[in-house]
Amino acid sequence: MKERQKRKVLSTSSTLPDSVIKPPPRPSDRLNPKTIDPFGVQSRAPSAFAAIYSKGGIPCRLVHGSVKHKLQWDSHPETLHFDPLLITLAEGLRETRHPYTFVSTEGFKELLLVECANQKAIPLLPRLVPVLKTALAHSNGEVFERGLNALVQLSAVVGPSLNGHLKHLLSSLSKRQMSKKFKEQTTDALQKLEQYGGKESLSIIKSKIPTYCSISS
Repeated sequence: MKERQKRKVLSTSSTLPDSVIKPPPRPSDRLNPKTIDPFGVQSRAPSAFAAIYSKGGIPCRLVHGSVKHKLQWDSHPETLHFDPLLITLAEGLRETRHPYTFVSTEGFKELLLVECANQKAIPLLPRLVPVLKTALAHSNGEVFERGLNALVQLSAVVGPSLNGHLKHLLSSLSKRQMSKKFKEQTTDALQKLEQYGGKESLSIIKSKIPTYCSISS
């Protein structure tokens, strides 16, 4: 009788698909969490930024340092066309995976540091602002922070030229300012937007965020 039950159990186990029969977890699994396999059948489709980066469409690469990472550009950033590179890097701010988060954030910042960056960035504002708006409205807090930092960096470069587009960005900042976690960051960003945007920016900010306290008050 026992022999018959044993054969029945073995027979049932042999008919189960491999996906049902799972090996017991190893202790090392907790120390080495699984990463996304880019060649896996079930891995999600790459984002637009990831696809462009993997094809060499971003003219820089990540260099891993012992203390911190940095970007190595194929050509000096001053020689690069901002259109569409700056917009592509801004789109990458919505990424949540390494190395895309670092490349997009650092690339956006370094591109805006080049000489005559304002002349190159100002014509792109009508296309750049909607991309930043999407990052600022993202549900992921880290994406919002990257978008906020990028907005301040852009404002420092283009100055009052951003004022005509500012109202499209303030609703997301207003919502985050009500959060204890982001209140200080958004207030600091608003003050910098006022500083770089001049007197005109204050009335725009006040129209969307009446509780905002001016840096001049």
